[in-house]
Amino acid sequence: MKKQFQPWLNKYGLAGLLCVTTILVSTTLFSFSVQKPWGDFLEQLGITKAEANQKISNSLLGGFIDIYGLKNVRNIAMGNRSAVMKDLLQYTKEYVRSSDFIKAYTSLRENNKPEPVKAPETPEEMRDKMIRSAKESIASTEENLKKASPEIKPIFEEALNAAKENLKQVRDPQNPVITSYAENYEALKKSFAASNETRLQEWESEFPENQLLFVKQRLRQFLEETKDIDFAAKTIEKNNKTVFVNSVYERKSNRWKMAFRAGKEVTEPARTFVQQWVSEIK
Repeated sequence: MKKQFQPWLNKYGLAGLLCVTTILVSTTLFSFSVQKPWGDFLEQLGITKAEANQKISNSLLGGFIDIYGLKNVRNIAMGNRSAVMKDLLQYTKEYVRSSDFIKAYTSLRENNKPEPVKAPETPEEMRDKMIRSAKESIASTEENLKKASPEIKPIFEEALNAAKENLKQVRDPQNPVITSYAENYEALKKSFAASNETRLQEWESEFPENQLLFVKQRLRQFLEETKDIDFAAKTIEKNNKTVFVNSVYERKSNRWKMAFRAGKEVTEPARTFVQQWVSEIK
């Protein structure tokens, strides 16, 4: 029993609403034309529409569950939780179509766009850099030789001769290091270009231009992490924490545990809603 419910789950008894709504809320994005008055369920949650929008954005874009300020959540009657959950999911579904959300997603997407890896230096640039470095080494050694005491001058004289020999070798058109680099330069360029292309494709896959596809990824993640829940699982109090009797369940993800806490009456309708939502996103 190495894992346990997060402290806020114990604080907020209505994991039902928090689990599925804010988890899902951590799965969406998009234009907004609310036709239904949403005041009732937002009032039950104890938040304004602006606060609800912010929590949806925080959860979806930030990858964490924002429940701060849901002061009324524990007071929602058991029989009303499923209805409130459905309202919040429908609200989220509509909100993720808003221009504000699209703007926030676009910003997130661009901020995660990988910077292209700079192309490798050409053989000529490599040779020039090595020559400059060799010349700088000679100049530095000559300066130290001027200041050296008689007993250590031989050391600097030997170092100076080595530096001059190095410069000679670098200038040699047949320098093996530069020659080998030149022979492999085109292949190296292609490798860099392929790496940049791969990173760009991975970015486009994770953050598609169509934000609905981003939402779809999150929704599928929710469905995967909340499947096969044993709502009859036993729990006990241990060290002031609620833990599962079955240690296998203690190794389940936090989202699985939150869905368990939400209860079947909330989780199953939420999964049905999300499955339908996923099928609508093409």
